Amino acid sequence: MKKIKYYYNTHTLRYDKLETPLRVRLLQLFGFIAASIVTGLIIVSIAFHYIDSPKEKLLRQENSDMKENYTVMQERVKQLELQMDELESRDNNVYRSIFESQPVPDSARVKDMEAKKEVKLVQSMGEDELVKSMSGQLNNLSLRLAYQSKSYGDIEDMVKHKEKLLSAIPAMQPVSNKNLTRVASGYGYRIDPVFKDRRLHEGLDFTAPIGTPIYATADGVVKDAGFNTGGFGNRVVINHGYGYETLYGHMYKIKAKVGETVKRGEVIGYVGNSGKSTGSHCHYEVHRNGVPVDPIYYFYNDLTAAQFDRIVKLAAASNQSLD
Repeated sequence: MKKIKYYYNTHTLRYDKLETPLRVRLLQLFGFIAASIVTGLIIVSIAFHYIDSPKEKLLRQENSDMKENYTVMQERVKQLELQMDELESRDNNVYRSIFESQPVPDSARVKDMEAKKEVKLVQSMGEDELVKSMSGQLNNLSLRLAYQSKSYGDIEDMVKHKEKLLSAIPAMQPVSNKNLTRVASGYGYRIDPVFKDRRLHEGLDFTAPIGTPIYATADGVVKDAGFNTGGFGNRVVINHGYGYETLYGHMYKIKAKVGETVKRGEVIGYVGNSGKSTGSHCHYEVHRNGVPVDPIYYFYNDLTAAQFDRIVKLAAASNQSLD
């Protein structure tokens, strides 16, 4: 039963029934509702800030596990990269040097594989930074592994063709020189016989009578055979493959023909005095990867250690060249 409230009316000096106006009741109701909503929001805010929901707890645990797994994977990737660096170093500095092959640039290991699209990028795993970072590292490692595999395949081919490689490396003198008396001028800066100034002499001069046979110093294919207006006169250039070429200048007569395959020790021409020459001789050059190198280090097939030491001293003499 609802209680009836009374109040003492001082004007009538009696107790009257207390009646609350509708407007006041509505204001009281709205006030109660508003206070309840504000209190509820405060409670919910505090709860969400300090107390995790079951879903949030699960997400936090998954995030923690992901970070731990990422750390482990990051360490594993670093170990693999170190192993990859070691393999690439051995490839360039050991295996390829054995076979007289140029080292593979790091840029080529990646660019070649990207050009061939042998390994696809794996960025479709989501936008999470950890995933993207790991994806990039694994992709780079995959590219390097794929190219390294290709490089070892090339080295395997080199092993199979080692005998062919050895026969393609210049390994003897271009003219008969048993007494080691025919080296007139060596590789390096020498006095030019015509211009009388110091110029780089990119080969060795072997003096010999006109008509003395000139031999191919390694197996190869004749690249050029004819008169050269650059000063070599009648010359022969042989491409031996594997980056090696040899040049024989100032011939009296050329025997080899362009495109012909020649063997080491085969006669390709005869000593002469053609071109810019001040005496009958054979000017001999060895080029490796397009760069002239000292031919004195390519006579190991027909010289003893003592003979090599002697010819090195003869070639080192600072004298005037014959061309």
